[in-house]
Amino acid sequence: MNLTIANQTFERPVVMGILNCTPDSFSDGGQYLAQDRAVAHARQMLLDGADIIDIGGESTRPGAAEVSIDQELQRTIGAINAIKQELGCLVSIDSRHSEVMRQACLAGADLINDINALLEPGAVDVAIQANVSVCLMHMQGRPETMQNSPKYHDIVTEVVDYLEKRCNAVIANGMNPEHIILDPGFGFGKTVEHNFAMLRHLENFHQLGYPLLVGVSRKSMFGQLLDRRVDERLAASLAGACIAASKGAAILRVHDVRETADVLKVAYQCMDLN
Repeated sequence: MNLTIANQTFERPVVMGILNCTPDSFSDGGQYLAQDRAVAHARQMLLDGADIIDIGGESTRPGAAEVSIDQELQRTIGAINAIKQELGCLVSIDSRHSEVMRQACLAGADLINDINALLEPGAVDVAIQANVSVCLMHMQGRPETMQNSPKYHDIVTEVVDYLEKRCNAVIANGMNPEHIILDPGFGFGKTVEHNFAMLRHLENFHQLGYPLLVGVSRKSMFGQLLDRRVDERLAASLAGACIAASKGAAILRVHDVRETADVLKVAYQCMDLN
């Protein structure tokens, strides 16, 4: 399934490079708070093979506390402006707050990546007025509490049903269906077993008819399976990316851009990914 963002169409899985402008993200918190360092990292990720830069100003790792809108704006809007002006690449705003989405789109963001699936009041209207693509993600609970005790009867069916309802809701409010991307939400209110069940059956999400974003990079599902620290999960993350691509993921959201891009180039030669 082809992916189109800001009139750019991709016929292969694309790499979304993660740029956390936060002090407390689980993998790289504090590294790119300064705008010049954020721009430099974005530039390097593009050179390494990223197609999209995903900018976030609020950590949504398990147990993370919510930050103020002003803090999130201070961390992201300047970086978006600078990256769009200096690098001219596709930029995504990773936020669950409608005011951040609004100002990010005014600054040039091409995609809204929302862990809350546009549930905040005003978020759907912001996305429609900005006329940008939107990624709707599934999350059980909130980041502060989502990993306390996640439970499902049938993880894949329940996540598919939730995403279908959110798609229908935003379309009923005026969203262009061609702007919708879906994310099953690996690690957001799921156990290790839930996460691997979703990855194992990722093709089931194609029944909804929208491109899929998969974000498993460096996540605890690998740490717990392999007993590896965050900085020891590269091999597992690459395996997850390759599996997701082989099962039809349109976007792979990753920390390790160069390595992921290399893995996908090799995979293109051996699998029907394009």
